[in-house]
Amino acid sequence: MADARITLHPDFRRGTVDRRLFGSFVEHLGRAVYTGIYEPEHAQADEHGFRRDVADLITELGVPMVRYPGGNFVSNYVWEDAVGPVEERKPFLDLAWRTVEPNLVGTDEFLQWAEREGIEPMMAVNLGTRGVDAAAALLEYCNGEAGTRWADLRIANGRTEPYGVKLWCLGNEMDGPWQIGHKDAHEYGKLAAEAGKAMKLVDPSIELVVCGSSSMQMPTFGEWERVVLSYTYDIVDHISMHAYYEEHGGDRRSFLASGTAMDQFIDRVVASADAVGAERRSDKKITISFDEWNVWYLETRFPGESNLPIQRDAPRIIEDVYSGLDAVVVGDLLVTLLNHADRVPVAALAQLVNVIAPIMTEPGGEAWRQPTFHPFATTARLAQGTALDVRVEAPSYETTRHGAAPTVTAAATVGDDGALGLFLTNRTDRVVEVDLAHVGAALALTEGHQMVADHEPAVHGPEHAAKVAETCWSSVDVASAVTGTAGGTTTVRLAPESWTAFSGTFTRA
Repeated sequence: MADARITLHPDFRRGTVDRRLFGSFVEHLGRAVYTGIYEPEHAQADEHGFRRDVADLITELGVPMVRYPGGNFVSNYVWEDAVGPVEERKPFLDLAWRTVEPNLVGTDEFLQWAEREGIEPMMAVNLGTRGVDAAAALLEYCNGEAGTRWADLRIANGRTEPYGVKLWCLGNEMDGPWQIGHKDAHEYGKLAAEAGKAMKLVDPSIELVVCGSSSMQMPTFGEWERVVLSYTYDIVDHISMHAYYEEHGGDRRSFLASGTAMDQFIDRVVASADAVGAERRSDKKITISFDEWNVWYLETRFPGESNLPIQRDAPRIIEDVYSGLDAVVVGDLLVTLLNHADRVPVAALAQLVNVIAPIMTEPGGEAWRQPTFHPFATTARLAQGTALDVRVEAPSYETTRHGAAPTVTAAATVGDDGALGLFLTNRTDRVVEVDLAHVGAALALTEGHQMVADHEPAVHGPEHAAKVAETCWSSVDVASAVTGTAGGTTTVRLAPESWTAFSGTFTRA
């Protein structure tokens, strides 16, 4: 008897996998921008000052979209001060992260970098200390045709063609008391509705993301979604979700089940949004922009924004280094996102470089892949086409933080050409065998990769990252991993505390 059973069929479909599901995030925080993506003095800097080695790793990571400029940073950001000649810009104190922002990279620099790298930008407007006018003006600056004030300013600054930015966030985490310009749900809902209305008058083709709860643990969670959407339902397209996970006190069992908490969070936000739609008798479905998610040791390693001294010159803030265990959890969180592809078209791993990121750099030095890089890049490469509605039958185990959680999780995608991506997590500390039931369909596994959890503390630097990659990340010998095939069932073996990705083909028999 196998330890779990997974039923797969090409006709059991969850929804199309939007490529924006594999987005990421660059905020003016720590070294995400300066000595992250941008370092003019670096040997590999391009003519615009952006690091070519970092851009190459971003391409390898498979990120199609990047959110910018925040994050908490956006809530006291005056975008007009960061356009035009760089030599005329003035540094300013960013209140969110208590850092003196040099203002060398602004809207034009970021959008042109994204364009050169083939990345879709996701822009955020300041609804903390600013409002409707500034939001509409920024959109006009980015997307307007010649002959209006802000579009002509863009042209005067050297960019003739509109950028055509389609995806816009109406502020950031406005439910959080830490946010500059924090508002209650009614205040924010009214402001977001008016800003969104003005922005869609400037450019009706845009998609708008309204702020949802900053986490499921917020005291206003649920009620916030209901109130905010009661004002904005007809104007916005997506509601945001943010969630971070970490290991508490060596509780590996709960940490490995973080995907269960993410799954519950998504289900509850969907239920809240649909309840507002039902009350309005609307056929419209609000979808989710899960535009901040990751493993972040927020409670155990970060002292909190208010405890940061005022700093200059791209300080090292929130530079978590990751282990093989962290990477297994990231892979499992990706399983959860794929299983909600019908309602989560947009997501952003927070963040992209240096700040709780899959890519790390040293100023003037090398760039390297953190352990979390590998499951993300592999999923972004293999998850194509349609997410299948995968049925998993597996025992549950009890966790301190998340209650009962399944021991095995799975997601699968199939392309129009029958290309299969199969993603499996074994949350237990023993080898498990999983029956893949595919009656009426032909399944062939041709390639495999796995990340196994380690027990070593994470250490900063490329040497540690390389050691984790060598010991925890490996190709899978598919012939050895498949332990049996019979009667429309393929049985695979999964290592303890592991995340595994298979590719192959999956077609109707």
